[in-house]
Order: sequence, then structure tokens, then C-alpha cells
Amino acid sequence: MSFGDERRRPPRPAAHELERYSALFATRTGRMRSSVMRDLMAVTDRLDIISLAGGLPDTSLFEPRLFTAAMERIADGATAAALQYGPTDGLQPVKECIVQIMAEEDTRVAADELIVTTGGQQAIDLVCKTLLDPGDVVIAEGPTYPGAVPTFCAYEAQVVQIEMDADGMQIDLLERTLDQLAAEGRRPKFIYTIPTFQNPAGVSMSLARRRRLVEVARERELLVLEDNPYGLLRYEGDALPTLRSLEVPRGSRDGGEFVIYVGTMSKILSAGIRIGWVVAPRPVLAKLNLGKVSSDLCSSSLTQHFVAAYFANGDWREYVNAARETYHVRRDAMLDALAEFMPAQARWTHPHGGLFVWLTLPDYIDTTDLLARALREHVAFVPGEGAYDDGRGHNAMRLNFSSVPEEQIREGIRRIAKIVDEQLALYGSLTGRHGAAPADDAANELTEELAPVLELPRRSGEGARRSRPA
Repeated sequence: MSFGDERRRPPRPAAHELERYSALFATRTGRMRSSVMRDLMAVTDRLDIISLAGGLPDTSLFEPRLFTAAMERIADGATAAALQYGPTDGLQPVKECIVQIMAEEDTRVAADELIVTTGGQQAIDLVCKTLLDPGDVVIAEGPTYPGAVPTFCAYEAQVVQIEMDADGMQIDLLERTLDQLAAEGRRPKFIYTIPTFQNPAGVSMSLARRRRLVEVARERELLVLEDNPYGLLRYEGDALPTLRSLEVPRGSRDGGEFVIYVGTMSKILSAGIRIGWVVAPRPVLAKLNLGKVSSDLCSSSLTQHFVAAYFANGDWREYVNAARETYHVRRDAMLDALAEFMPAQARWTHPHGGLFVWLTLPDYIDTTDLLARALREHVAFVPGEGAYDDGRGHNAMRLNFSSVPEEQIREGIRRIAKIVDEQLALYGSLTGRHGAAPADDAANELTEELAPVLELPRRSGEGARRSRPA
């Protein structure tokens, strides 16, 4: 056999390769799992797929002239620095940009209270890396951000998820859970929450619950990890304070003791620049910085210089406002399409901002199986199981409305609804029960609670926008 023939041999089966290395893998890899969103990226990147799956901002809204101006500014005065290593905690001009962003939500922070990270995802990972030992308890909402669940699992945490309703995490249930854990001699390392336009549910925690959650953190001396990627993307209703601002009111010199705040520029500027940040109590921040040193030494100097140049060249708020207006129209298009095409058994939330709608179907429908059928119809969504650590959410899905234009949203929902109708008809043929959902169908805890609150009056005219009661 020639050398060329040897190189053309097919690779050995994956099972053989896994067996070869299995004894070398760390125990924690047994709990590692991929993010369902990342698994879908290769498929949804295809031009023939209408993707309602990813949490993608529409970067086509960013004007090329703004990109060119920022890069020219770097080339003229900061090329060498942009191509060099930077400080682990981030460049000072970028920290000052972040201070501006947080001030837009009336949240006070000093530049030396934060670390620049490689996206918000690294910030979550650093918190887990710093705080979690195997078996530690993390409390999260149910459902929760599908990208956080694999991170918690990678650090071998036990995830306890608290049911939500239209006002977000149910704090009374949280307190009962904390009491139960305390009786078992277990203390959560932190409570993870996305209080504003939650991913994947789209709901926001009420002001009363936000205040009570901060009180609970103080009373029990528990850390709260506040993830806030979407706070500036509000389409209706009044702004709500961040947990960080409730803990550190205006004029206070207290830097905060219990809220760790995570932000990102992915949804308000660009996901590709991979710039996020974390604000934390100083002792925690010092440990996070040590964790970042071992992860990547520093975030990209080039993209940090891009952020600084962009902020220096114009008003970043103009771009956020343009994105907000576009996403508002697309949210309405999705709600209208759901109202027009989805069968009576479907339930969905009505987000006041953010990027997502959470849809729940009868319990006998599995959305992971449904996705395989949907992909054959060239449309994609995120199955609900990815938002839980315990197998719940199998009959739910997350739908994104920010990344495709209105006509594609409408067509994508029409295709999904058609597949749902087929599944309902099949169930009816097998059971003899047509039309309504099964009497014992509890649906999903989230929409059972949400629907009575979120049901909206029908609008006169076309496409009445609403949620359906359970």
C-alpha cells in the first residue's frame, strides 16, 4: 500500500476512539452535555432553513460605515495595542463604556468593580468555576437559559429549578425550597436568574418579587447571579430596576454584597465581538479574575478596541433604538402568526421585550421529535427540554423572533403549526380523542400559570395577538 493509499483509509469508528480514551476522561465529563442551541447552529446556518431557534441579534442592522469608522480609528492610533495582549480584567476605556450601558438602566457601578469577559457565557462559566464544587446546589428558574444548564452540569452541580409564572420566579416557592434544603443541611452556592425578558420564557420578574429576592439574599446571605442580556430591549411597559440597583440604591457607597451581575454586548452591539462583563463583590471579583487568567489570559484586545472606538465615534443608543424598533415589529409578527396558525391546544407567552416566545403544546407531544420533522420542512426551533436539567419541558419550545424578517417568521410559524396539527390529528386517530387536549394534560407549569395573566383581548382586524389560557 502506498503512502497515499494509507492516508485515504477511512477513520476508525467513533466508538473505538472513545474506548481508547475513556479511562483518561475526567469524571465530570460524564455530566457534560452540549447546548441544544449550539447543536442546531450547523443546521440553521443553511440558507434553506427558517431558523426561529438561535438567540441571534440581527447584525445586518449594523451599518458598514460604522464598522469602517471604528476600524479606521484603531488603524490610525491603536493598531499595535489592538494586536497585543491586554490586562486580564479588561481595557479601561471599555470598562467606562460598560459603566455607561449599566447607567442606562439606572444601575450604578464603578469601573474597578467589573471584569471584561469573553461574552456573557464566559462570565457564567467563571462564576461556576469560582464557586462550585461537585454536588453543590445551584438554584435556577424553570425553564432557564439553555446555555447555562450545560455549564452547571460541567461543574457537576445539582440544579434545582423553581417554577415561574407571569411575574417570573415564584419567590414563595424559592423560600420553601431554601427551607427544605436547609433542613437537609444543604446551602445553595447561588441563585441564577434572568429577571428581565427571561430566556427562554420571555417574562419579567415583578418589582415586588425583585425586592423580595434581594431581601432573601441578604437575610440568608446567599449570592444571586443576575444575568441581564436583554434589559435594554423593551417594546412595551415600564422599565424595571435591576437586582443590582435594588441592592445598591442611588447615592449608596455600598458596593453590594450578594448580587453578581452579568451583562453582554451580544444583543445590543454584536455577538461576534464576544464582549461581556461581570460585576461582583470585591472578594468574589478577585477570585473571578484569577479564574479568567487560567481560562484565556485576557479577552480580545482587538474587539475591545473596536468597542471603545465605536463608542467614541457616535451614540451607541441610536443603534440600540434601531434594533429595538425592528425587534418590536418582529415580535408582533410572531404573535400574530401564532394567533393565526396555531391550534387551540397551543399556549404561548407575550414578551414585553427581549428575543423569545415560549410555546407549550399538549403533554403527549415531544418537541425534540417534532424538531426532526420541522427540519424536514426547513424550519427550526429550540426544544424545551434544553431549558431544564430534569427532563421537563419536553412539550415546549423556544421561538426566536429577532434574527429573521417578518415574512419568514410568518412562514416559519405556519410550517410549525402544520406539523403540530398533524401530530394532534395522529393522536386523535390513535385515541379517539379529537379537538381538545387530554383532560389530564397538565401542560407545562410555566404556561399553566402564565396564560390566565397574559391572555390579551382580541384586536379588531387581522391577526389578533394573544396568549391562550390553559
